[in-house]
Amino acid sequence: MKFFIDSANVKEISELVSTGLVDGVTTNPSLIAQTERPLQAVLSEICDLVEGPVSAEVTATETNDMLKEGRHLSKIAQNIVVKVPLTWDGLKACRMLRQEKTKVNVTLCFSAVQALLAAKVDATYVSPFVGRLDDIGQSGMDLIRVIIEIFGQYSESINTQVLVASVRSPHHVAKAASLGADVVTIPGKVLRQMVQHPLTDKGLDAFLRDWHKTGQSIL
Repeated sequence: MKFFIDSANVKEISELVSTGLVDGVTTNPSLIAQTERPLQAVLSEICDLVEGPVSAEVTATETNDMLKEGRHLSKIAQNIVVKVPLTWDGLKACRMLRQEKTKVNVTLCFSAVQALLAAKVDATYVSPFVGRLDDIGQSGMDLIRVIIEIFGQYSESINTQVLVASVRSPHHVAKAASLGADVVTIPGKVLRQMVQHPLTDKGLDAFLRDWHKTGQSIL
């Protein structure tokens, strides 16, 4: 499973890329706004840092305007993936951009039938939001399971990858991996949490105490 970082913070992305754990990045208008910097400058710097896909979202709501924005965004760098919302206009824009060989991430997916529509218009990725479903008492991971099951029934004709979004915890990541999701996009905070376990810390402390007692040095 691929790990994308859900962030527009260039410094944070640079630090995480250095670990070798990052396969791509997803951004959205809210994340870009938090940087208080020009959109194109932020995206250009991220694309220079990351070899993999970098999702950049349109802000238009009508098909023709989405196409204009999508085409503009795709020219920023070769690894830009244009992000469109899962609306009627978004699906039409996705289809047309894909016909132009532009990669597209269809976002704000909250149902299996929405995901199926994204696959029908040949979206490169579809992004179900698991955390937001959990927030309203539904199971985001149940949705991932159903989408993967449906896509698996038509593996010869569906090429759309399932990109698990709105991830809130390492548990979401583990469950997405166990279900066979293609990608999970993770806030930096959650990626750092994934390395943590109290028994790891306890074991390391014990090893170091025993080693210090020997009075030796490796170097």
